Amino acid sequence: MEITQERLVEILKTIQYPPKNADIVSLGMVKDLKVEGKKVSFTVTFDSFNNPHEKPIKQEATEKIKSAFGSDVEVFVKAVGKVNVDKIKNIKNTGVIVQSLLKDVKHVVTVSSGKGGVGKSTVSVNLAIALAKTGAKVGLLDADMYGPSVPRMLDLEGARPMARKVGGKDKIVPVQRFGIDVISIGFFVKKEDAIIWRGSMVTNALKQLITDVDWGELDYLIIDAPPGTGDVQLTIAQNLKGSKGLVVTTPQDVALNDVRRAVNMFRAKGIDIPVLGIIENMSWFECEEAPGKKYYIFGKGGGRKLADEMSLPLLGEIPILEAIREDGDKGLPTALDDDTPQGKAFNQLAKNVINELKKYEEVNS
Repeated sequence: MEITQERLVEILKTIQYPPKNADIVSLGMVKDLKVEGKKVSFTVTFDSFNNPHEKPIKQEATEKIKSAFGSDVEVFVKAVGKVNVDKIKNIKNTGVIVQSLLKDVKHVVTVSSGKGGVGKSTVSVNLAIALAKTGAKVGLLDADMYGPSVPRMLDLEGARPMARKVGGKDKIVPVQRFGIDVISIGFFVKKEDAIIWRGSMVTNALKQLITDVDWGELDYLIIDAPPGTGDVQLTIAQNLKGSKGLVVTTPQDVALNDVRRAVNMFRAKGIDIPVLGIIENMSWFECEEAPGKKYYIFGKGGGRKLADEMSLPLLGEIPILEAIREDGDKGLPTALDDDTPQGKAFNQLAKNVINELKKYEEVNS
């Protein structure tokens, strides 16, 4: 009998997913169904990691397909688990509970910005890499739920984290890249899919990426927050007591106005996240034809002016160079190279952040 997709769909419709009391086809759980001669492959998406129904459903599907088309048919069934935002909707996550799960993380640093387009994710990724190069253990959490770009910048598109038992509970294992542990909502959705979530779903998913991940011992957990002053920032503030903030800006006045709001949000009563300093990105442009000559295309000194105004240190001035964009598109963070102007800038930024954390500890010890 010829193997056709239509016949396979009819077979898979006979397989029930007990929690929903419906078949796996009607529930939209079957993806990427392919037939290549005597080879059949497809993916079954479950609503949680290590779902107890994975193995029985894979076994039933394999047996029914072989029974219909012959024992020589090769059946490849891949099971993947989605981020289960429903799982934690009714759990009250207080700061104490979440922070206790990160008890082995020495420093939690949130990288934020008042507006999009200032290179916040570029700074987050390269800061994490530069910190790891000092010998520190570093984690990077991509909390930009609507626009996760960290997977692209680290050449991790298509990566799918594994899960393991920790203390009797399923925990997501971060993906390792360039010496850092990485988790992003982008690992759990297709890159072309729009993430259409209400605020409560976003915050619950973020809590799950914090609490359900086996971060282990870290010196630094860098959180790449989305732009603005919304739900994600509030969730981090309320649930990660003791975290610190970094604010990224570009030199022009329109960006500085938004960054003031970001700093004031961190400082607001009830949030009270210490801001370590300001990072000015896209500070100047250099072209290959005139190395060393700086063109201040977005203005000059805006970051320092804002830092002085807010009584904060200016921790770094990152040039706008074509190589930074190229490296990000290739998934090779520019901080990996010590011998370039951009690499040196990010490595110096990491040193300055470490020094500010030490100063904070000394003052508040």
